[in-house]
Amino acid sequence: LTRSVIRVAAALPLAAVLTAAPPASAQEGLKIYISADMEGVVGTVTGEQLGPDGFEYEQARRWMTEEVNAAIRGARTAGATEILVSDSHGNGQNLLIDQLPANIQVVRSWPRPLMMMQGIDESFDGAIYIGYHASTTNTEGVRAHTMSSANLTSVKLNGIPMAEGGINAAIAGQFGVPNLMVSGDDATIDEVRGLLGDIEGAVVKWNYGFHSARTLTPEAGLEVIREKVAAAMGRIDDFSPYSPGGGPITVDISFKHYMPGEMLGYLPNVERIDSHTIRFVAADMVEASKFMEFVTSYRVDATP
Repeated sequence: LTRSVIRVAAALPLAAVLTAAPPASAQEGLKIYISADMEGVVGTVTGEQLGPDGFEYEQARRWMTEEVNAAIRGARTAGATEILVSDSHGNGQNLLIDQLPANIQVVRSWPRPLMMMQGIDESFDGAIYIGYHASTTNTEGVRAHTMSSANLTSVKLNGIPMAEGGINAAIAGQFGVPNLMVSGDDATIDEVRGLLGDIEGAVVKWNYGFHSARTLTPEAGLEVIREKVAAAMGRIDDFSPYSPGGGPITVDISFKHYMPGEMLGYLPNVERIDSHTIRFVAADMVEASKFMEFVTSYRVDATP
C-alpha cells in the first residue's frame, strides 16, 4: 500500500482500504517532465506537416497535442501528480495549449538555456520523450536530424554521436533524472534505446526513408503511447540517469557548410578540429546546452 493509503488505513475497514488502493505498480506524488517534438508524431513525414506553411500543419499540431495528452493520461494512472511539458519543435509554439489539462504547465518558444529540456531540475522523478526522431548520423528514420536538419551533420558528446534524445537524456542526467520512455518511428526507438538501455519505446510508425513511412492512425498511436508511459511509470525504479561520461563534456559539432566552423573558430574557447567541425569543452551539460543553443540560435540581426 502507498503511504497515503496507510495513513487512512486505521480509520477504514480492510475491504475499503483494499478497494481504495491504486494498482501495485503505481506510486503517488511523482513529478514528470515531458519533452515533445513533432517529427516522430504519428502521420508526420514531410515539411507539409511540420511548419506553419505546410498544408497539414494544423492537423499535425492536433496529433502532437493528443499524443502529449495520451502521455499525461498514462503518467497520471501510475501516480504522476505534477507534470511539466516542453513544446520542443520548430517555433516552440505547436501544442494547442487550450486542449491540455488545466493542472499542467507548458514551456514555449526559444531561446532556452536547456533547449528542449528547459525547466527540468532535481525535483523531477522521470523524463518522457514524445514525437522524437532519429539522429543526423543515422542512415534511417523519418526526418532524421540532430538539432538542425538544415545546418548540422553531426553532434557528439564525449565522442558519442547523439540524437536529440541522447542530448536531452544527458541534460536530464545532469540533474539526476532518469529517462523513462520515448515515442517515434522504429529507427528512433532503436537508436535511443541503444544509447539509454531498456527504456519503454512506443513505435507509432515505421520508416521507409527520410520522407516516407508506414504509420498508425492517430487513435491507435494514442493507445500505444498511453500504455508505454504507464508501463514505464510502473517500473520507474528500474531506470537510472544517463551520463555521456564523468567530468567535462566535449561537444563536437559538424556543419554542412564551411563558414560557421571558420567563424566559431575565432572564439578563444572553441577549437576548429577540421574544415567543418568545431570543439567546445563544457564544464557540465548545462554549459554544453547553453553553447549548443548559442550555436544553433544566434543571429547578428536578432531583435527583441
